[in-house]
Amino acid sequence: MSILIIVYYVIALAFFTFFALLKKWNDVRYSRKGIPPGTMGWPIFGETAGFLKQGPDFMKCKRARYGNLFKSHALGSPVIISMDPELNRYILKNEGKGLVPGYPVSMRNILGNSNIAEVHGALHKRIRGSILSFIGPAAIRDHLLPEVDKFMRSFLDNWADKTIDIQDKTKQMAFFVSMKLIVENEPSPFHEAFKATFDNIVSGTFSLPIKIPGTNYFRGLQTRKKVIATLKEILTKRRSSSATHADILDQLMRNEDFKYKLNDEEIIDQIITFLYSGYETVSTTTMMAVKYLHDNPTVLEKVREEHFAIQRRKGPKDLISWDDYKDMVQTRTVIFETLRFANIVNGVLRKTTRDVELNGTFFITMGKSSRWKVEGNKLLKFPRVEAPNGLHIRVAKYN
Repeated sequence: MSILIIVYYVIALAFFTFFALLKKWNDVRYSRKGIPPGTMGWPIFGETAGFLKQGPDFMKCKRARYGNLFKSHALGSPVIISMDPELNRYILKNEGKGLVPGYPVSMRNILGNSNIAEVHGALHKRIRGSILSFIGPAAIRDHLLPEVDKFMRSFLDNWADKTIDIQDKTKQMAFFVSMKLIVENEPSPFHEAFKATFDNIVSGTFSLPIKIPGTNYFRGLQTRKKVIATLKEILTKRRSSSATHADILDQLMRNEDFKYKLNDEEIIDQIITFLYSGYETVSTTTMMAVKYLHDNPTVLEKVREEHFAIQRRKGPKDLISWDDYKDMVQTRTVIFETLRFANIVNGVLRKTTRDVELNGTFFITMGKSSRWKVEGNKLLKFPRVEAPNGLHIRVAKYN
């Protein structure tokens, strides 16, 4: 029996030593002169688990130990994390001087290498030029605003006297209104089926990029394949028809300006990115705005009066105009305050294209990512704002 106990302890000690050396090796691997202090965690996995589960607390612990600038390894890549306001301001003011947008491997692979958030230089200029026509002020005023108004009237039509999950409803709202603007004439069952699969893309973009069945990353990649197949089918159907459509996909397809014309792969990457970028940002901001208005009845009453004043000067079927939008001063204030308190963008990522000196001491080597974090209110969940059990409200008919 005593021999078995000794063997057990020897094996346990061997495993402990092996993993300790493995972790130490990963720290040494990324240790070089000029790199900020910090730890890198396990090979491949890095410190992703702590980063995703602990969020702001993970950042605070690191800052307490290493200061406002430290290194880590998360979501499959080595990163330099800055929590220094002055340094962050410098980085934001000097984009293009060795710093370009750079996102986790999982996000890049699922959204596509040609998505506008990932590319830079001449390709970014070409893609940006191709989409300006339908996201510029004139397009928002003359097309997007009335289309969104019409959608919202039908979407809110049957809410009276019901208890709803505002988190679920705002996600539906953000996705379906985006889909209507991108592909206008597809039937509702198509939109609903598309959303059911698209949730996998959202969860997969912020995960460890390990391609194993059952992981969020794997499901995200599989969903991307399905989305690509669906969008290719729509592109083929539209090219075989002479009909035109007043939506974003049609404008991207029929852009004949050689300088800004996109191929099918680039079009599909932009469509996926449009849907992704508006999905959580719009839905979460709307959900939190409703919550904050509920918690602040005085502000809620001011917003109501502002909208009733606009309503009184319009007919029942008149759509919201640009002048109406400009008169929503109190509403915009609520949105800005919601973004300040519950900003879904917890940080911004940049990748270096050359060695960059920061604070006169530290260097970020070419290819590394830099993330700066904005700490928020305790209401925030990391890595995304959410209500795990939903956020339910009772909707009364207001006469």
